[in-house]
Amino acid sequence: MGRIFISAGHGGLEQGGRDLGAIAGGTTEAQEMILLRDQIVPELRSRGFEVLSVPDDLSAAQTIQWINTRAKPGDVALEIQTGAFSNPDARGATVYYIANNSDRKSQADSMLLALVRRLPQLTNRGSKPDTTTGIGSLAFCRITNLPSLLIEVGYITNPDDRTLIQNRRRDIALGIADGLAAWSRAASGNTPGNGGSTTYSPINININNQTYGEQGVIINGNAYIPIDLADRLGIDLTTVPTVRRVQYQGVVYVKAIELRDYNISVNWDSSTRTVILRSIVQICPGQFDRIMGNGHTSEVQMMMFLKANNENALTQFPDLPKIYREEASIEGVNYDIAFAQMCVETNFLNFGGALKSSQNNFGGLGSVSGEAEGATFPSSRIGVRAHIQQLKAYASLEPLVQEQVSPRFRFVTRGIAPLVDQLTGRWSVDTNYSAKILAILRRLYESSGLL
Repeated sequence: MGRIFISAGHGGLEQGGRDLGAIAGGTTEAQEMILLRDQIVPELRSRGFEVLSVPDDLSAAQTIQWINTRAKPGDVALEIQTGAFSNPDARGATVYYIANNSDRKSQADSMLLALVRRLPQLTNRGSKPDTTTGIGSLAFCRITNLPSLLIEVGYITNPDDRTLIQNRRRDIALGIADGLAAWSRAASGNTPGNGGSTTYSPINININNQTYGEQGVIINGNAYIPIDLADRLGIDLTTVPTVRRVQYQGVVYVKAIELRDYNISVNWDSSTRTVILRSIVQICPGQFDRIMGNGHTSEVQMMMFLKANNENALTQFPDLPKIYREEASIEGVNYDIAFAQMCVETNFLNFGGALKSSQNNFGGLGSVSGEAEGATFPSSRIGVRAHIQQLKAYASLEPLVQEQVSPRFRFVTRGIAPLVDQLTGRWSVDTNYSAKILAILRRLYESSGLL
């Protein structure tokens, strides 16, 4: 039977000192997850499983490297974390899996079901692909060589979830152990290879509605394509250290999903065992992250995207997608980018952080006088207008078309940041700020059929 690797999230060292993860209620995510891990491991061992516990003094990157250097066919890996959000109402458990992997989704569903079965009081947020996370991917799910999942057992920032995590730790540990035991048995039974030689099942490749002349392979449920195909698409993955490359029968393969970050549409047809790639898209690659330009989505597409991420998003602001399209078009700003930034700043209109819905401040704009809560605007339209104007200040030298309402417009060095990537460190100190905007923009285009 294969082994089980377990990592307690935020247990290691990151730049600047010990990474404790979220801090709330007199405890830390690292502390709670180490305590939980220390109950899961002996439980699984008592059931006859071989379990490897990742040392707590490793960083996130070192954790993955530690697992990869020890990985064998039939092993599985799980990282346990908690969710964290400044809105104390956010709560519940979810399991993340690598996108476009139906096997991993099924395993994530089973893992979550096993947990909730032991602890029905824990809100089930469902299993989700890693593309729905803040920056659009999870290193633990993408870079770990083994079949891997990341589970958030609740929100440590939510008092009710925090109480469950602390008071019902044993039940949570049993639920996770149940899920891991079932997953490990299934993974061991599906281990490829015979007599020490590894074999992978072939798959078909379709690109731009044409059958590609070479086949790919399935490895741990992920579709892999020859790296030569990536080269033909103008994508050099050999220089990206986080991309796993596998040599099989004289050919180097990479995960098809890695092409997604280069604006290649990646889908999977299970009935024909075909990975479907599309490089001919409506979004010009050179304009994808340029703030000044035209948007591509319709009002309905924006509304559907908002509702898919927050079913109550349009209750208070039913006309917000329409307003973004109108206000951005007047100033020549790409309304898709402005809309995606709004989703980042307000958490899809959930608010709950420093911003309040009553402020009509959808871009997280600061005030001139330095109020802690930021700027406040008299209506949603004026709030959107201010957001658009501030984006134009950073991205363009052109004058405003409408009267200035953005309080800090005049303090920006005009045209200093024409690309989304250049907003990091200027609009926000979050080092992943631009990546979060682009991740949501990519999801918006995918949900609208544009990518």
